Amino acid sequence: MRVSRAVSILLFAASAAAHAQYVNFYAPGTPLNRNGKPNLNAPVPRAANGRPDLSGVWQATSAPLKELASMLPPGAPLDQDHPFNGLGEDEPSRYFLNILADFKPEEAPMQPAAAAVFLKNLQGFGKDGPATHCLPAGLPLTDVQPAPYKIVQTSGLVVVLSEGDASYRQIFTDGRAHPKNQEPSWFGYSTGKWEGDTLVVDTVGFNDKGWLDAMGHTHSDAMHLTERFRRLDYGHMEIQLTIDDPKTFTKPVTVRVSQLLRPDSDLIEYFCLENEKDVAHFGK
Repeated sequence: MRVSRAVSILLFAASAAAHAQYVNFYAPGTPLNRNGKPNLNAPVPRAANGRPDLSGVWQATSAPLKELASMLPPGAPLDQDHPFNGLGEDEPSRYFLNILADFKPEEAPMQPAAAAVFLKNLQGFGKDGPATHCLPAGLPLTDVQPAPYKIVQTSGLVVVLSEGDASYRQIFTDGRAHPKNQEPSWFGYSTGKWEGDTLVVDTVGFNDKGWLDAMGHTHSDAMHLTERFRRLDYGHMEIQLTIDDPKTFTKPVTVRVSQLLRPDSDLIEYFCLENEKDVAHFGK
């Protein structure tokens, strides 16, 4: 029961952000069906240089509710109307709950010290989680959390704006290398290059403060993250995430996360600290 309560509180703390608002406006050039709704299966849009244009408001695709429920420990409280209170209108991706969801618990490729930290976080009711203290989600959590983000793509730079923690990220695609003396940060330093129609993003220079998921898996400052962004059609994108962190995992971990375009939405202002009243009650 202690673990069940911990998971429930972690889910609440990890993503209490508002969701993008529907503005009932489609950007010029949006492909429409006969009923006037966006055709999400239309061909991939292209930038002036012929590359796929990843621009738009995206959100990780939710996993089926039954699957999410099966991932929680036995006895975890579930409300049929609001089974994941605090996550807004959408259920999350399975990797938001557990980045190691593809592994059986006994086969999770974790270093012993990292496994001990995870257990401590899981049993700590989320009180030490970054989201509990209104700190950034960091990476790769931003790619999988149930909150929208906006990609703005230019010829030499891709900017990612996250509604969930009012953060921004820069991905440099102008050919530069990583700096030699990078100050450790929540989002690291990202460079990208195109391999065919896939944007491959290489990120290093992380601090060791971030969580990888709501359950409390963490990463070290040695984490090397590789993301492969591939827009499948107008309304669907896949991100392949590879986490290489020898201080945390015994081998690289790779997951594939589906993303859905929200063509009639935009980000809304959200600040975690505004009217924040939860932290004082954690652990009680």
